[in-house]
Amino acid sequence: MSASSSEDTAVTHPEIAHSVRTGGFATNVHDLGQGAPVLLIHGSGPGVSAWANWRLVLPVLAESRRAIAPDMAGFGFTERVPGARYDMGGWVRQALDLLDALDIERTDLIGNSFGGALALALAIRAPQRVRRLVLMGSVGVPFAITPGLDAVWGYTPSFENMRRIMDVFAFDRTLVSDELAQLRYEASIRPGFQESFGAMFPAPRQRWVDALASAEADIRALPHPTLLIHGREDRVIPLATSLTLSQWIADSQLHVFGRCGHWTQIEHAARFARLVGDFLAEAD
Repeated sequence: MSASSSEDTAVTHPEIAHSVRTGGFATNVHDLGQGAPVLLIHGSGPGVSAWANWRLVLPVLAESRRAIAPDMAGFGFTERVPGARYDMGGWVRQALDLLDALDIERTDLIGNSFGGALALALAIRAPQRVRRLVLMGSVGVPFAITPGLDAVWGYTPSFENMRRIMDVFAFDRTLVSDELAQLRYEASIRPGFQESFGAMFPAPRQRWVDALASAEADIRALPHPTLLIHGREDRVIPLATSLTLSQWIADSQLHVFGRCGHWTQIEHAARFARLVGDFLAEAD
């Protein structure tokens, strides 16, 4: 592909970035800035991509460090392999393969919701690859599935359903316009998107909350400095999950944003980026 066509693609499809080989498939990765690396792992909403999740935060973090945000397998514009099984082991392997491909020995790690569960699992299975952890509205501990999460994972494509889910995500409803809902609906029906999404979390969905959880003893053994962030009014992942994590992780701190739902990185983007940037800038 020529330089001009690459630039045209970036303008037309900002969610499509670099293609990096990870095992048997290619991962779509945003790789911005220079310096100490930080890997950002997105959540699991319908039509989600790394860019949709982190677009407001990536440029800010990239001012002082190397910010890397992949589309995890089954999401966004990462290559979909026919018959693929989506599970924690595969996602952790993908993340480690990506770090290897980028020649990154150790990274800071930010996980949002589903991505928080993956960040926890990665830190448990390969603790030497992680320096600091940021877990935002994180899954990864046992909890009774909320109606909000059940609706998100049970999404079937329509503008009306996407609009209802957007309302669940945000505390401030002014952030959720019909235009945004239409864009996210269109993203959810791109070729392959709904097929892989629908295969991940079929009903009954409590079992997928349980499957994403790490063992309490393993979480308690984590040595990494950890920043926990949660929206007080989160209707998707209850605040209680971050309270539990703050009790189980010895070297942790918890920041709760009031008047905030599940979109901390969007509803309070500037404050979120400052908080995370300050935490990651600390020396161990």
